[in-house]
Amino acid sequence: MRKNPRVLGIVLAGGEGKRLMPLTADRAKPAVPFGGSYRLIDFVLSNMVNAGFLRIAVLTQYKSHSLDRHITTTWRMSTLLGDYITPVPAQQRLGPRWYTGSADAIFQSLNLVYDEKPDYVVVFGADNVYRMDPRQMLDHHISTGAGVSVAGIRMPRETADQFGVIQTAPDGVRIEAFLEKPADPPGIPDDPDMAYVSMGNYIFSADVLIESLKIDAGDEGSVHDMGGNIIPMLTEQGQAAVYDFDANIVPGETERDHGYWRDVGTLDAYHDAHMDLVSVHPVFNLYNRQWPILTNLPPLPPAKFVYGGNAHESMVGAGTIISGAHVRNSVIAQDVRIAQGAYLEGCVVMPGVRIGEGAVIRNAVLDKYVTVSEHAQLGVDLDGDRHRYTVSPGGIVVIGKGITVSPT
Repeated sequence: MRKNPRVLGIVLAGGEGKRLMPLTADRAKPAVPFGGSYRLIDFVLSNMVNAGFLRIAVLTQYKSHSLDRHITTTWRMSTLLGDYITPVPAQQRLGPRWYTGSADAIFQSLNLVYDEKPDYVVVFGADNVYRMDPRQMLDHHISTGAGVSVAGIRMPRETADQFGVIQTAPDGVRIEAFLEKPADPPGIPDDPDMAYVSMGNYIFSADVLIESLKIDAGDEGSVHDMGGNIIPMLTEQGQAAVYDFDANIVPGETERDHGYWRDVGTLDAYHDAHMDLVSVHPVFNLYNRQWPILTNLPPLPPAKFVYGGNAHESMVGAGTIISGAHVRNSVIAQDVRIAQGAYLEGCVVMPGVRIGEGAVIRNAVLDKYVTVSEHAQLGVDLDGDRHRYTVSPGGIVVIGKGITVSPT
């Protein structure tokens, strides 16, 4: 009988997420709600758990209370087999300092690796929306004999210059260079018009990870970043390989959402990713039960529509009541109230929001427990909104947690 390799998952979840302010004003970026029911971290954890990687440490740091609470109350594994998903805060094991980078976060937490004694360490970020079977990436990593494999997504060269780009050897597998936002991204050998963009997901052979982290920790010129320091180091040593995300086949996926991956690091990207959910044939399908996105939902009754209230091309969470209001192309979370005559279009509404009679809201993100007073307007007069609230470069009005929006 073939022995399965021993795998430890490490999720990097300490990001501050400044570009998502005000949504990250009092929570870590991976704890930001998404899709009406989830937190951003639920996507990476679902991918790992669905693949059978059931021993996972989530490294946290920035405003982590809601993230820690979500992990400990939602992600409970069977202790009978020793499985776990646990948040690991910065512990200052190596002196009175916090994590200085993603590589330093793992270096300061190497006790987790020593205790688990894995053959391979899966190091994934916590901020992206996607489905992926990391077991297939692990099989590829083992077959190449590389020290590290980097997941790469194919992207047109003209748009790849905003990301970390992977330059491969002619074989299309070995990484020759790791380029940060290059002006002229190199093409892929089998598709010169496309470039490999790093997804921030890595699989290491455990001994290679430990050794490279030790070397990096002793380098005073390093910023101790996985993508900025560790991967280039291993690339120079000829130990880095790319894994083509397009080759990843997730059970139950559709042709339309195959290879879907979104970096939701900005307010516009966050809003756009929500709009990908609500069409009749969605760009990203949350209803794939063969590879579910897992979370824990509160015990609420079904959504209710009264007095002619309606929602078109929208998602509506449990416990929400739409009372004589009209909702279009929006994602409405649980326990929301939308009153008579209100109109919403292109909106992302988080739990506990209250929207008064006659309110008009277009292209907006409302954080938890926002109250929109009767006849207030958002997204109608963007110049006026900019004086009072956050408005993204793409014209999305974002209201922070607990704020009351009054008529002007």
